[in-house]
Amino acid sequence: MSDKIRVLIVDDHAILREGVRALLQLQPDIEVAGEAADGMQALEQVERLDPDVVLMDIAMPGLGGIETSLQLKKLGRRARILILSQYEDREYVRRLLKAGVSGYVLKKSAGAELANAIRAVHRGGLVLDPEVARTAMEEAGPAAPGEADPYESLTDREKQVLKLVAEGRSNKEVADVLGISVKTAMSHREHVMEKLGVHNRTELVRFAIRKGVIRVDE
Repeated sequence: MSDKIRVLIVDDHAILREGVRALLQLQPDIEVAGEAADGMQALEQVERLDPDVVLMDIAMPGLGGIETSLQLKKLGRRARILILSQYEDREYVRRLLKAGVSGYVLKKSAGAELANAIRAVHRGGLVLDPEVARTAMEEAGPAAPGEADPYESLTDREKQVLKLVAEGRSNKEVADVLGISVKTAMSHREHVMEKLGVHNRTELVRFAIRKGVIRVDE
């Protein structure tokens, strides 16, 4: 069985699919499992091919990227969703993050970094283009005046875990860095999410960006 990361490319422009395929075929650890021209085809291909990562545009005829992401989550598919789009509109970003996508990369700045983004989301990380991350940070907004800052309720160890998880580290990587067991790392992560009132990695990353725990690269 191949250990390569299997990617499904979803975009209504054939020339873009061909370009992305050519780029990914240069990577020794990534394999293009298939292509789809719209959301409906994507759902069918995910069911048939069971890819690791779905690389998808937002604006497509019929079923678009947001609706397709929601459908994949409802179906409980294991594939990570990485959005590759020309749009950096706040509403698009907000809806996609809420839909549970694992990454959002702008077409204008993808290039050679696309392969690294695919690897990161496959590992369980969340990847945001710097411009998109700034939008997410603005969307998160500051805490209300007089409201207790949940970040201050974290222990020093939990703050370390928050930073590592927000950087896209897996539970095993967090455990290795901190010299603790994977079970303990998972327990710390659960406590962090409970204290911060977040429900998934996307919300955790948004919180970390807003607090300056992780830096948005210029």
